[in-house]
Amino acid sequence: MLNNVEMVMNKVVARNGKTINIALIGYGFVGKTFHAPLIQSVDGLKLAVVSSRDEEKVKRDIPDAIVVATPEEAIQHPDVDLVVIASPNATHAPLATLALNSGKHVVVDKPFTLDMQEARDLIALAEEKQLLLSVFHNRRWDSDFLGIKQVIEQGQIGKVKHFESHIDRFRPEVRVRWREQNVPGSGLWFDIGPHLIDQTLQLFGLPQSVQGNIATLRAGAEINDWAHVVLNYPEHKVVLHCSMLVAGGTSRFTVHGDKASVVKARIDQQEAQLLAGVIPGSDTWGDDSDSMVLFDASGEPHAISTPKGDQRQYYINVHNALNGEIENPVHPVEALAVMAVLEAAVTSSETGTTQPLALTAGERAHLQK
Repeated sequence: MLNNVEMVMNKVVARNGKTINIALIGYGFVGKTFHAPLIQSVDGLKLAVVSSRDEEKVKRDIPDAIVVATPEEAIQHPDVDLVVIASPNATHAPLATLALNSGKHVVVDKPFTLDMQEARDLIALAEEKQLLLSVFHNRRWDSDFLGIKQVIEQGQIGKVKHFESHIDRFRPEVRVRWREQNVPGSGLWFDIGPHLIDQTLQLFGLPQSVQGNIATLRAGAEINDWAHVVLNYPEHKVVLHCSMLVAGGTSRFTVHGDKASVVKARIDQQEAQLLAGVIPGSDTWGDDSDSMVLFDASGEPHAISTPKGDQRQYYINVHNALNGEIENPVHPVEALAVMAVLEAAVTSSETGTTQPLALTAGERAHLQK
């Protein structure tokens, strides 16, 4: 059920179901590869304004878009209803603050902010302004996650006892880009960790505590490129792992229950499809030919087909939320919980201690609704 703030907001923004004009802040890898094509694939959304210093690059892909040089100009454009922030992590909070104060709804790419206080300030501001504030946790609609979720919910492996989630890459050479430089919000844990954490919280809720081990392993690396984090639950353990030095030999998911085990080897293919120019929503969109493998009590393997992924669903749901039909698809308090796990893992790694989540009783109550 929609809460009072959301009901009021929805009455204001529905505007008889008119097209929602979007300003995209940033046209780097994330903005160009994910946000722009996903937005353009959804009826009722229009990518109207793009903030970029490379107008030619934007116009090649989106000829009808208005291209402006600064985020501020894009945010304050009078025709814009929704601002999507896909710029470096350190800019998320200040740009989202400007957008909310300008009367715009906001989608922020993950991670939500640099720290929990910035996140709490944004949540309070969005509630004050009665505007939608959502976080782009697009991997809730990945094929691999949807498949594993289905196997767990159907009870095919019994009660989960060990859940292991990897997103590993092989990039031994340090590249010159902000994510690999020693600047606020950089590093592999803040890049990949939010995906791993959000999926876990969707399945199991909040852990009791977190143990983190985060390291910098590549020669010449300035910031962490390896993370191994354990989330402690009353009756099972979750292992989250990401690395830049894995050429192969690991699985995306490995889950052991008290009746069986299931393994998903290959990651969802939507990113690869987007890079290859596949149009979201086309016939092959979200296809995943890599079956999951269930090992029964005797150790015999059984192939289980993997469902399609569809990250378009995030923006379809944003559109429907702004038209008063459903709730915010990723409430900012859910993203705050992801930030709590991110921060707990960093503190744990630095101190060698097991850390609780720094969430208030009110925030926990919201998450348990």
